[in-house]
Amino acid sequence: MEPETIAPSSAENSGSSASLALNWATIGRIFIKAAVLFIVLNLIFSALQPVDRLGRLSIYNALVRGRERLPYGEVPAKDYNLTLNNLAAMFASHELSRPKRADEYRVLVMGDSGIWGWLLGNEQTLVGQLNAMNLHTADGRSIIAYNLGYPVMSLMKDLVLLDEAMAYEPDMILWPVTLQSFARNRQLDHPLLQNNAGRVRELIDRFELNIETGDERLVERSFLEETIIGRRRDLADLVRLQGYGFAWAATGIDQAIPDEINLRAVNLDDDPGWLDISTPRTISDEDLSFDMLAAGIERSGEVPVLIINEPMFISDGANSDIRYNTFYPRWAYDQYRQRLAEKASSNKWRYLDLWDAIPANEFTDTPVHLTPTGSRLLAELVAPHLIGDDHK
Repeated sequence: MEPETIAPSSAENSGSSASLALNWATIGRIFIKAAVLFIVLNLIFSALQPVDRLGRLSIYNALVRGRERLPYGEVPAKDYNLTLNNLAAMFASHELSRPKRADEYRVLVMGDSGIWGWLLGNEQTLVGQLNAMNLHTADGRSIIAYNLGYPVMSLMKDLVLLDEAMAYEPDMILWPVTLQSFARNRQLDHPLLQNNAGRVRELIDRFELNIETGDERLVERSFLEETIIGRRRDLADLVRLQGYGFAWAATGIDQAIPDEINLRAVNLDDDPGWLDISTPRTISDEDLSFDMLAAGIERSGEVPVLIINEPMFISDGANSDIRYNTFYPRWAYDQYRQRLAEKASSNKWRYLDLWDAIPANEFTDTPVHLTPTGSRLLAELVAPHLIGDDHK
């Protein structure tokens, strides 16, 4: 006997079709609502532009200790660090954002990658060496230095960082500089500046700097580029910075230092050029950004600033009669050094010239990156200028 089969009734078929249609309709309504909500959130986000404010939300100096230098990392997974363009987040992650102690004499140290401490541990940097000396002012306050050096040479970059740092109640500022920092045409090459165009333009206007506010390197974001989608990389960087905080706190590593370091060249090319200037000539204020140095000193107000012409490697190899090192031909550097001394004298700036103060064998991969010993020698030369009676 054949088994009996029961065909679904028309009522059941109708119910299944209605249920399926209902499910698709529900899914469609949910999708439309989600899409509308996502669009609205993006529009609100673009209108409010909250990325900088979000950068101030940080686990540093709360769940984990603050970083000893501004975040910068070329290989984040090894450095437990990363490079980002959010000034608020950079400072929120730094130990500088801790409350200032009542007995603290707070010294901010500006500068380039040499001051940041390329190929150095935090304790080996200029700041680390100064703090290890346990210095005190003449009136008994503890001198605590903070590392605000940041890779890439640009006085405009230093000025932007100084402008942000003034909110943290400094008592003194050390500002190491070198010729490369003054190159006017290179001032806006730094991504940190390009992605903080509003801050840069405000400083240019306030101090009447010789830079075009309409420079094409300064990033202009459209309304859509300010949405969550448009700023997704910046938002991801904020989250990643917090995540690396736990690895930093556990290891104290914020830079992966290789076992072998390729040292700076001793034998040099016979090329007399400096950056965009191919042949020797007189260097003018159109070439060198002394106006930015003056702006930084004006921005510091009553806080004393000590300008330091930082030490550099001086070669004695081939063509060392033409060039001091791979960065600088002699003719350009000698003019810069003379003009900086003249500017400091005429403007009554505090100035310390240490250009040749460190032995040549205490430099590593570039003419301005020091060994731990070179960094200690530099700290010993700088320390007396932090404890005098005139800094009370």
